[in-house]
Amino acid sequence: MNYKEKYGKVAVIMGGTSPEREISLISGQGMLEAYLRLGVDAYKFDPAEKSICELKNMGFDRAVLAMHGKGGEDGTLQGALEYLKIPYSGSGVMASSIAMDKHRTKLIWQALGLPVAKWQHLTEKDYRAGNFKLQLELPVIIKPAREGSTIGITKLYTLDKLEAAIELAFKSDTALLIEKLIIGDEFTATIFNNKVYPIVKIEAPNKDYDYKNKYFTDDTKYICPWNFAKLQNEVEKSALECYLAVGANGIARIDFMMDKNECIYFLEINTLPGMTGHSLVPMAFKAVGVSYDELCLYILDEASCGK
Repeated sequence: MNYKEKYGKVAVIMGGTSPEREISLISGQGMLEAYLRLGVDAYKFDPAEKSICELKNMGFDRAVLAMHGKGGEDGTLQGALEYLKIPYSGSGVMASSIAMDKHRTKLIWQALGLPVAKWQHLTEKDYRAGNFKLQLELPVIIKPAREGSTIGITKLYTLDKLEAAIELAFKSDTALLIEKLIIGDEFTATIFNNKVYPIVKIEAPNKDYDYKNKYFTDDTKYICPWNFAKLQNEVEKSALECYLAVGANGIARIDFMMDKNECIYFLEINTLPGMTGHSLVPMAFKAVGVSYDELCLYILDEASCGK
């Protein structure tokens, strides 16, 4: 097939200025190389180096988003592309904005009866004004409300480190979540156009799936496909509900945990999940016989506007 004729000139948008720039560049470069192998007329585009408006001037027909974090995954880039009338991959403005905000995502999931861990939302403004009291029993996990890749996260077991953990999270965002720490196993479910792909179980060293263990070591073990036996249908159905609830499109990844009592807790949804050599979405597709290059084509193929 003549992909140049089918897709036109394609921008693989990567990089940007968020704390997740490094991972975005790795994801984007991997996808760009896949498109070039396939004969797609694809080019790197980094919003940190050129204005998004240049996409139109440079004659791009489609955009594949390999952005992570603020400015790329939160609906702002999607809104700009809508304005420029350039079809793009992934979720639209609304779903991207909601999914980036863990607090509002959890509010929606909770309202629908989906299982989420107890949490407390705190803004920096309220904290500085002295309007804060810890409402949850330890242990808890403190995380920026609108950040990814485990940036700014602290697992808290003693109160003496509470202030330091809050200050760390506020370095990345002006709002944070204090969430009941679930002790158990970690999983992720990939969903593409309303279909749930094989679930991945994550076995990180000391159960600490941090930035280093996510991207830069081979110490973390991944089991895919993972089957929950009698709970499988329920888990898949709930994961799909999480996806539909925020209005997601294309590929998204739902992260969740199971405690020792076999209770499931959904943590967050990623609407532009990583596409690196350590990323979970390519693992899920590989389990059903879809190669990395084929997956990249799927992502390009569903690029559209007005989602």
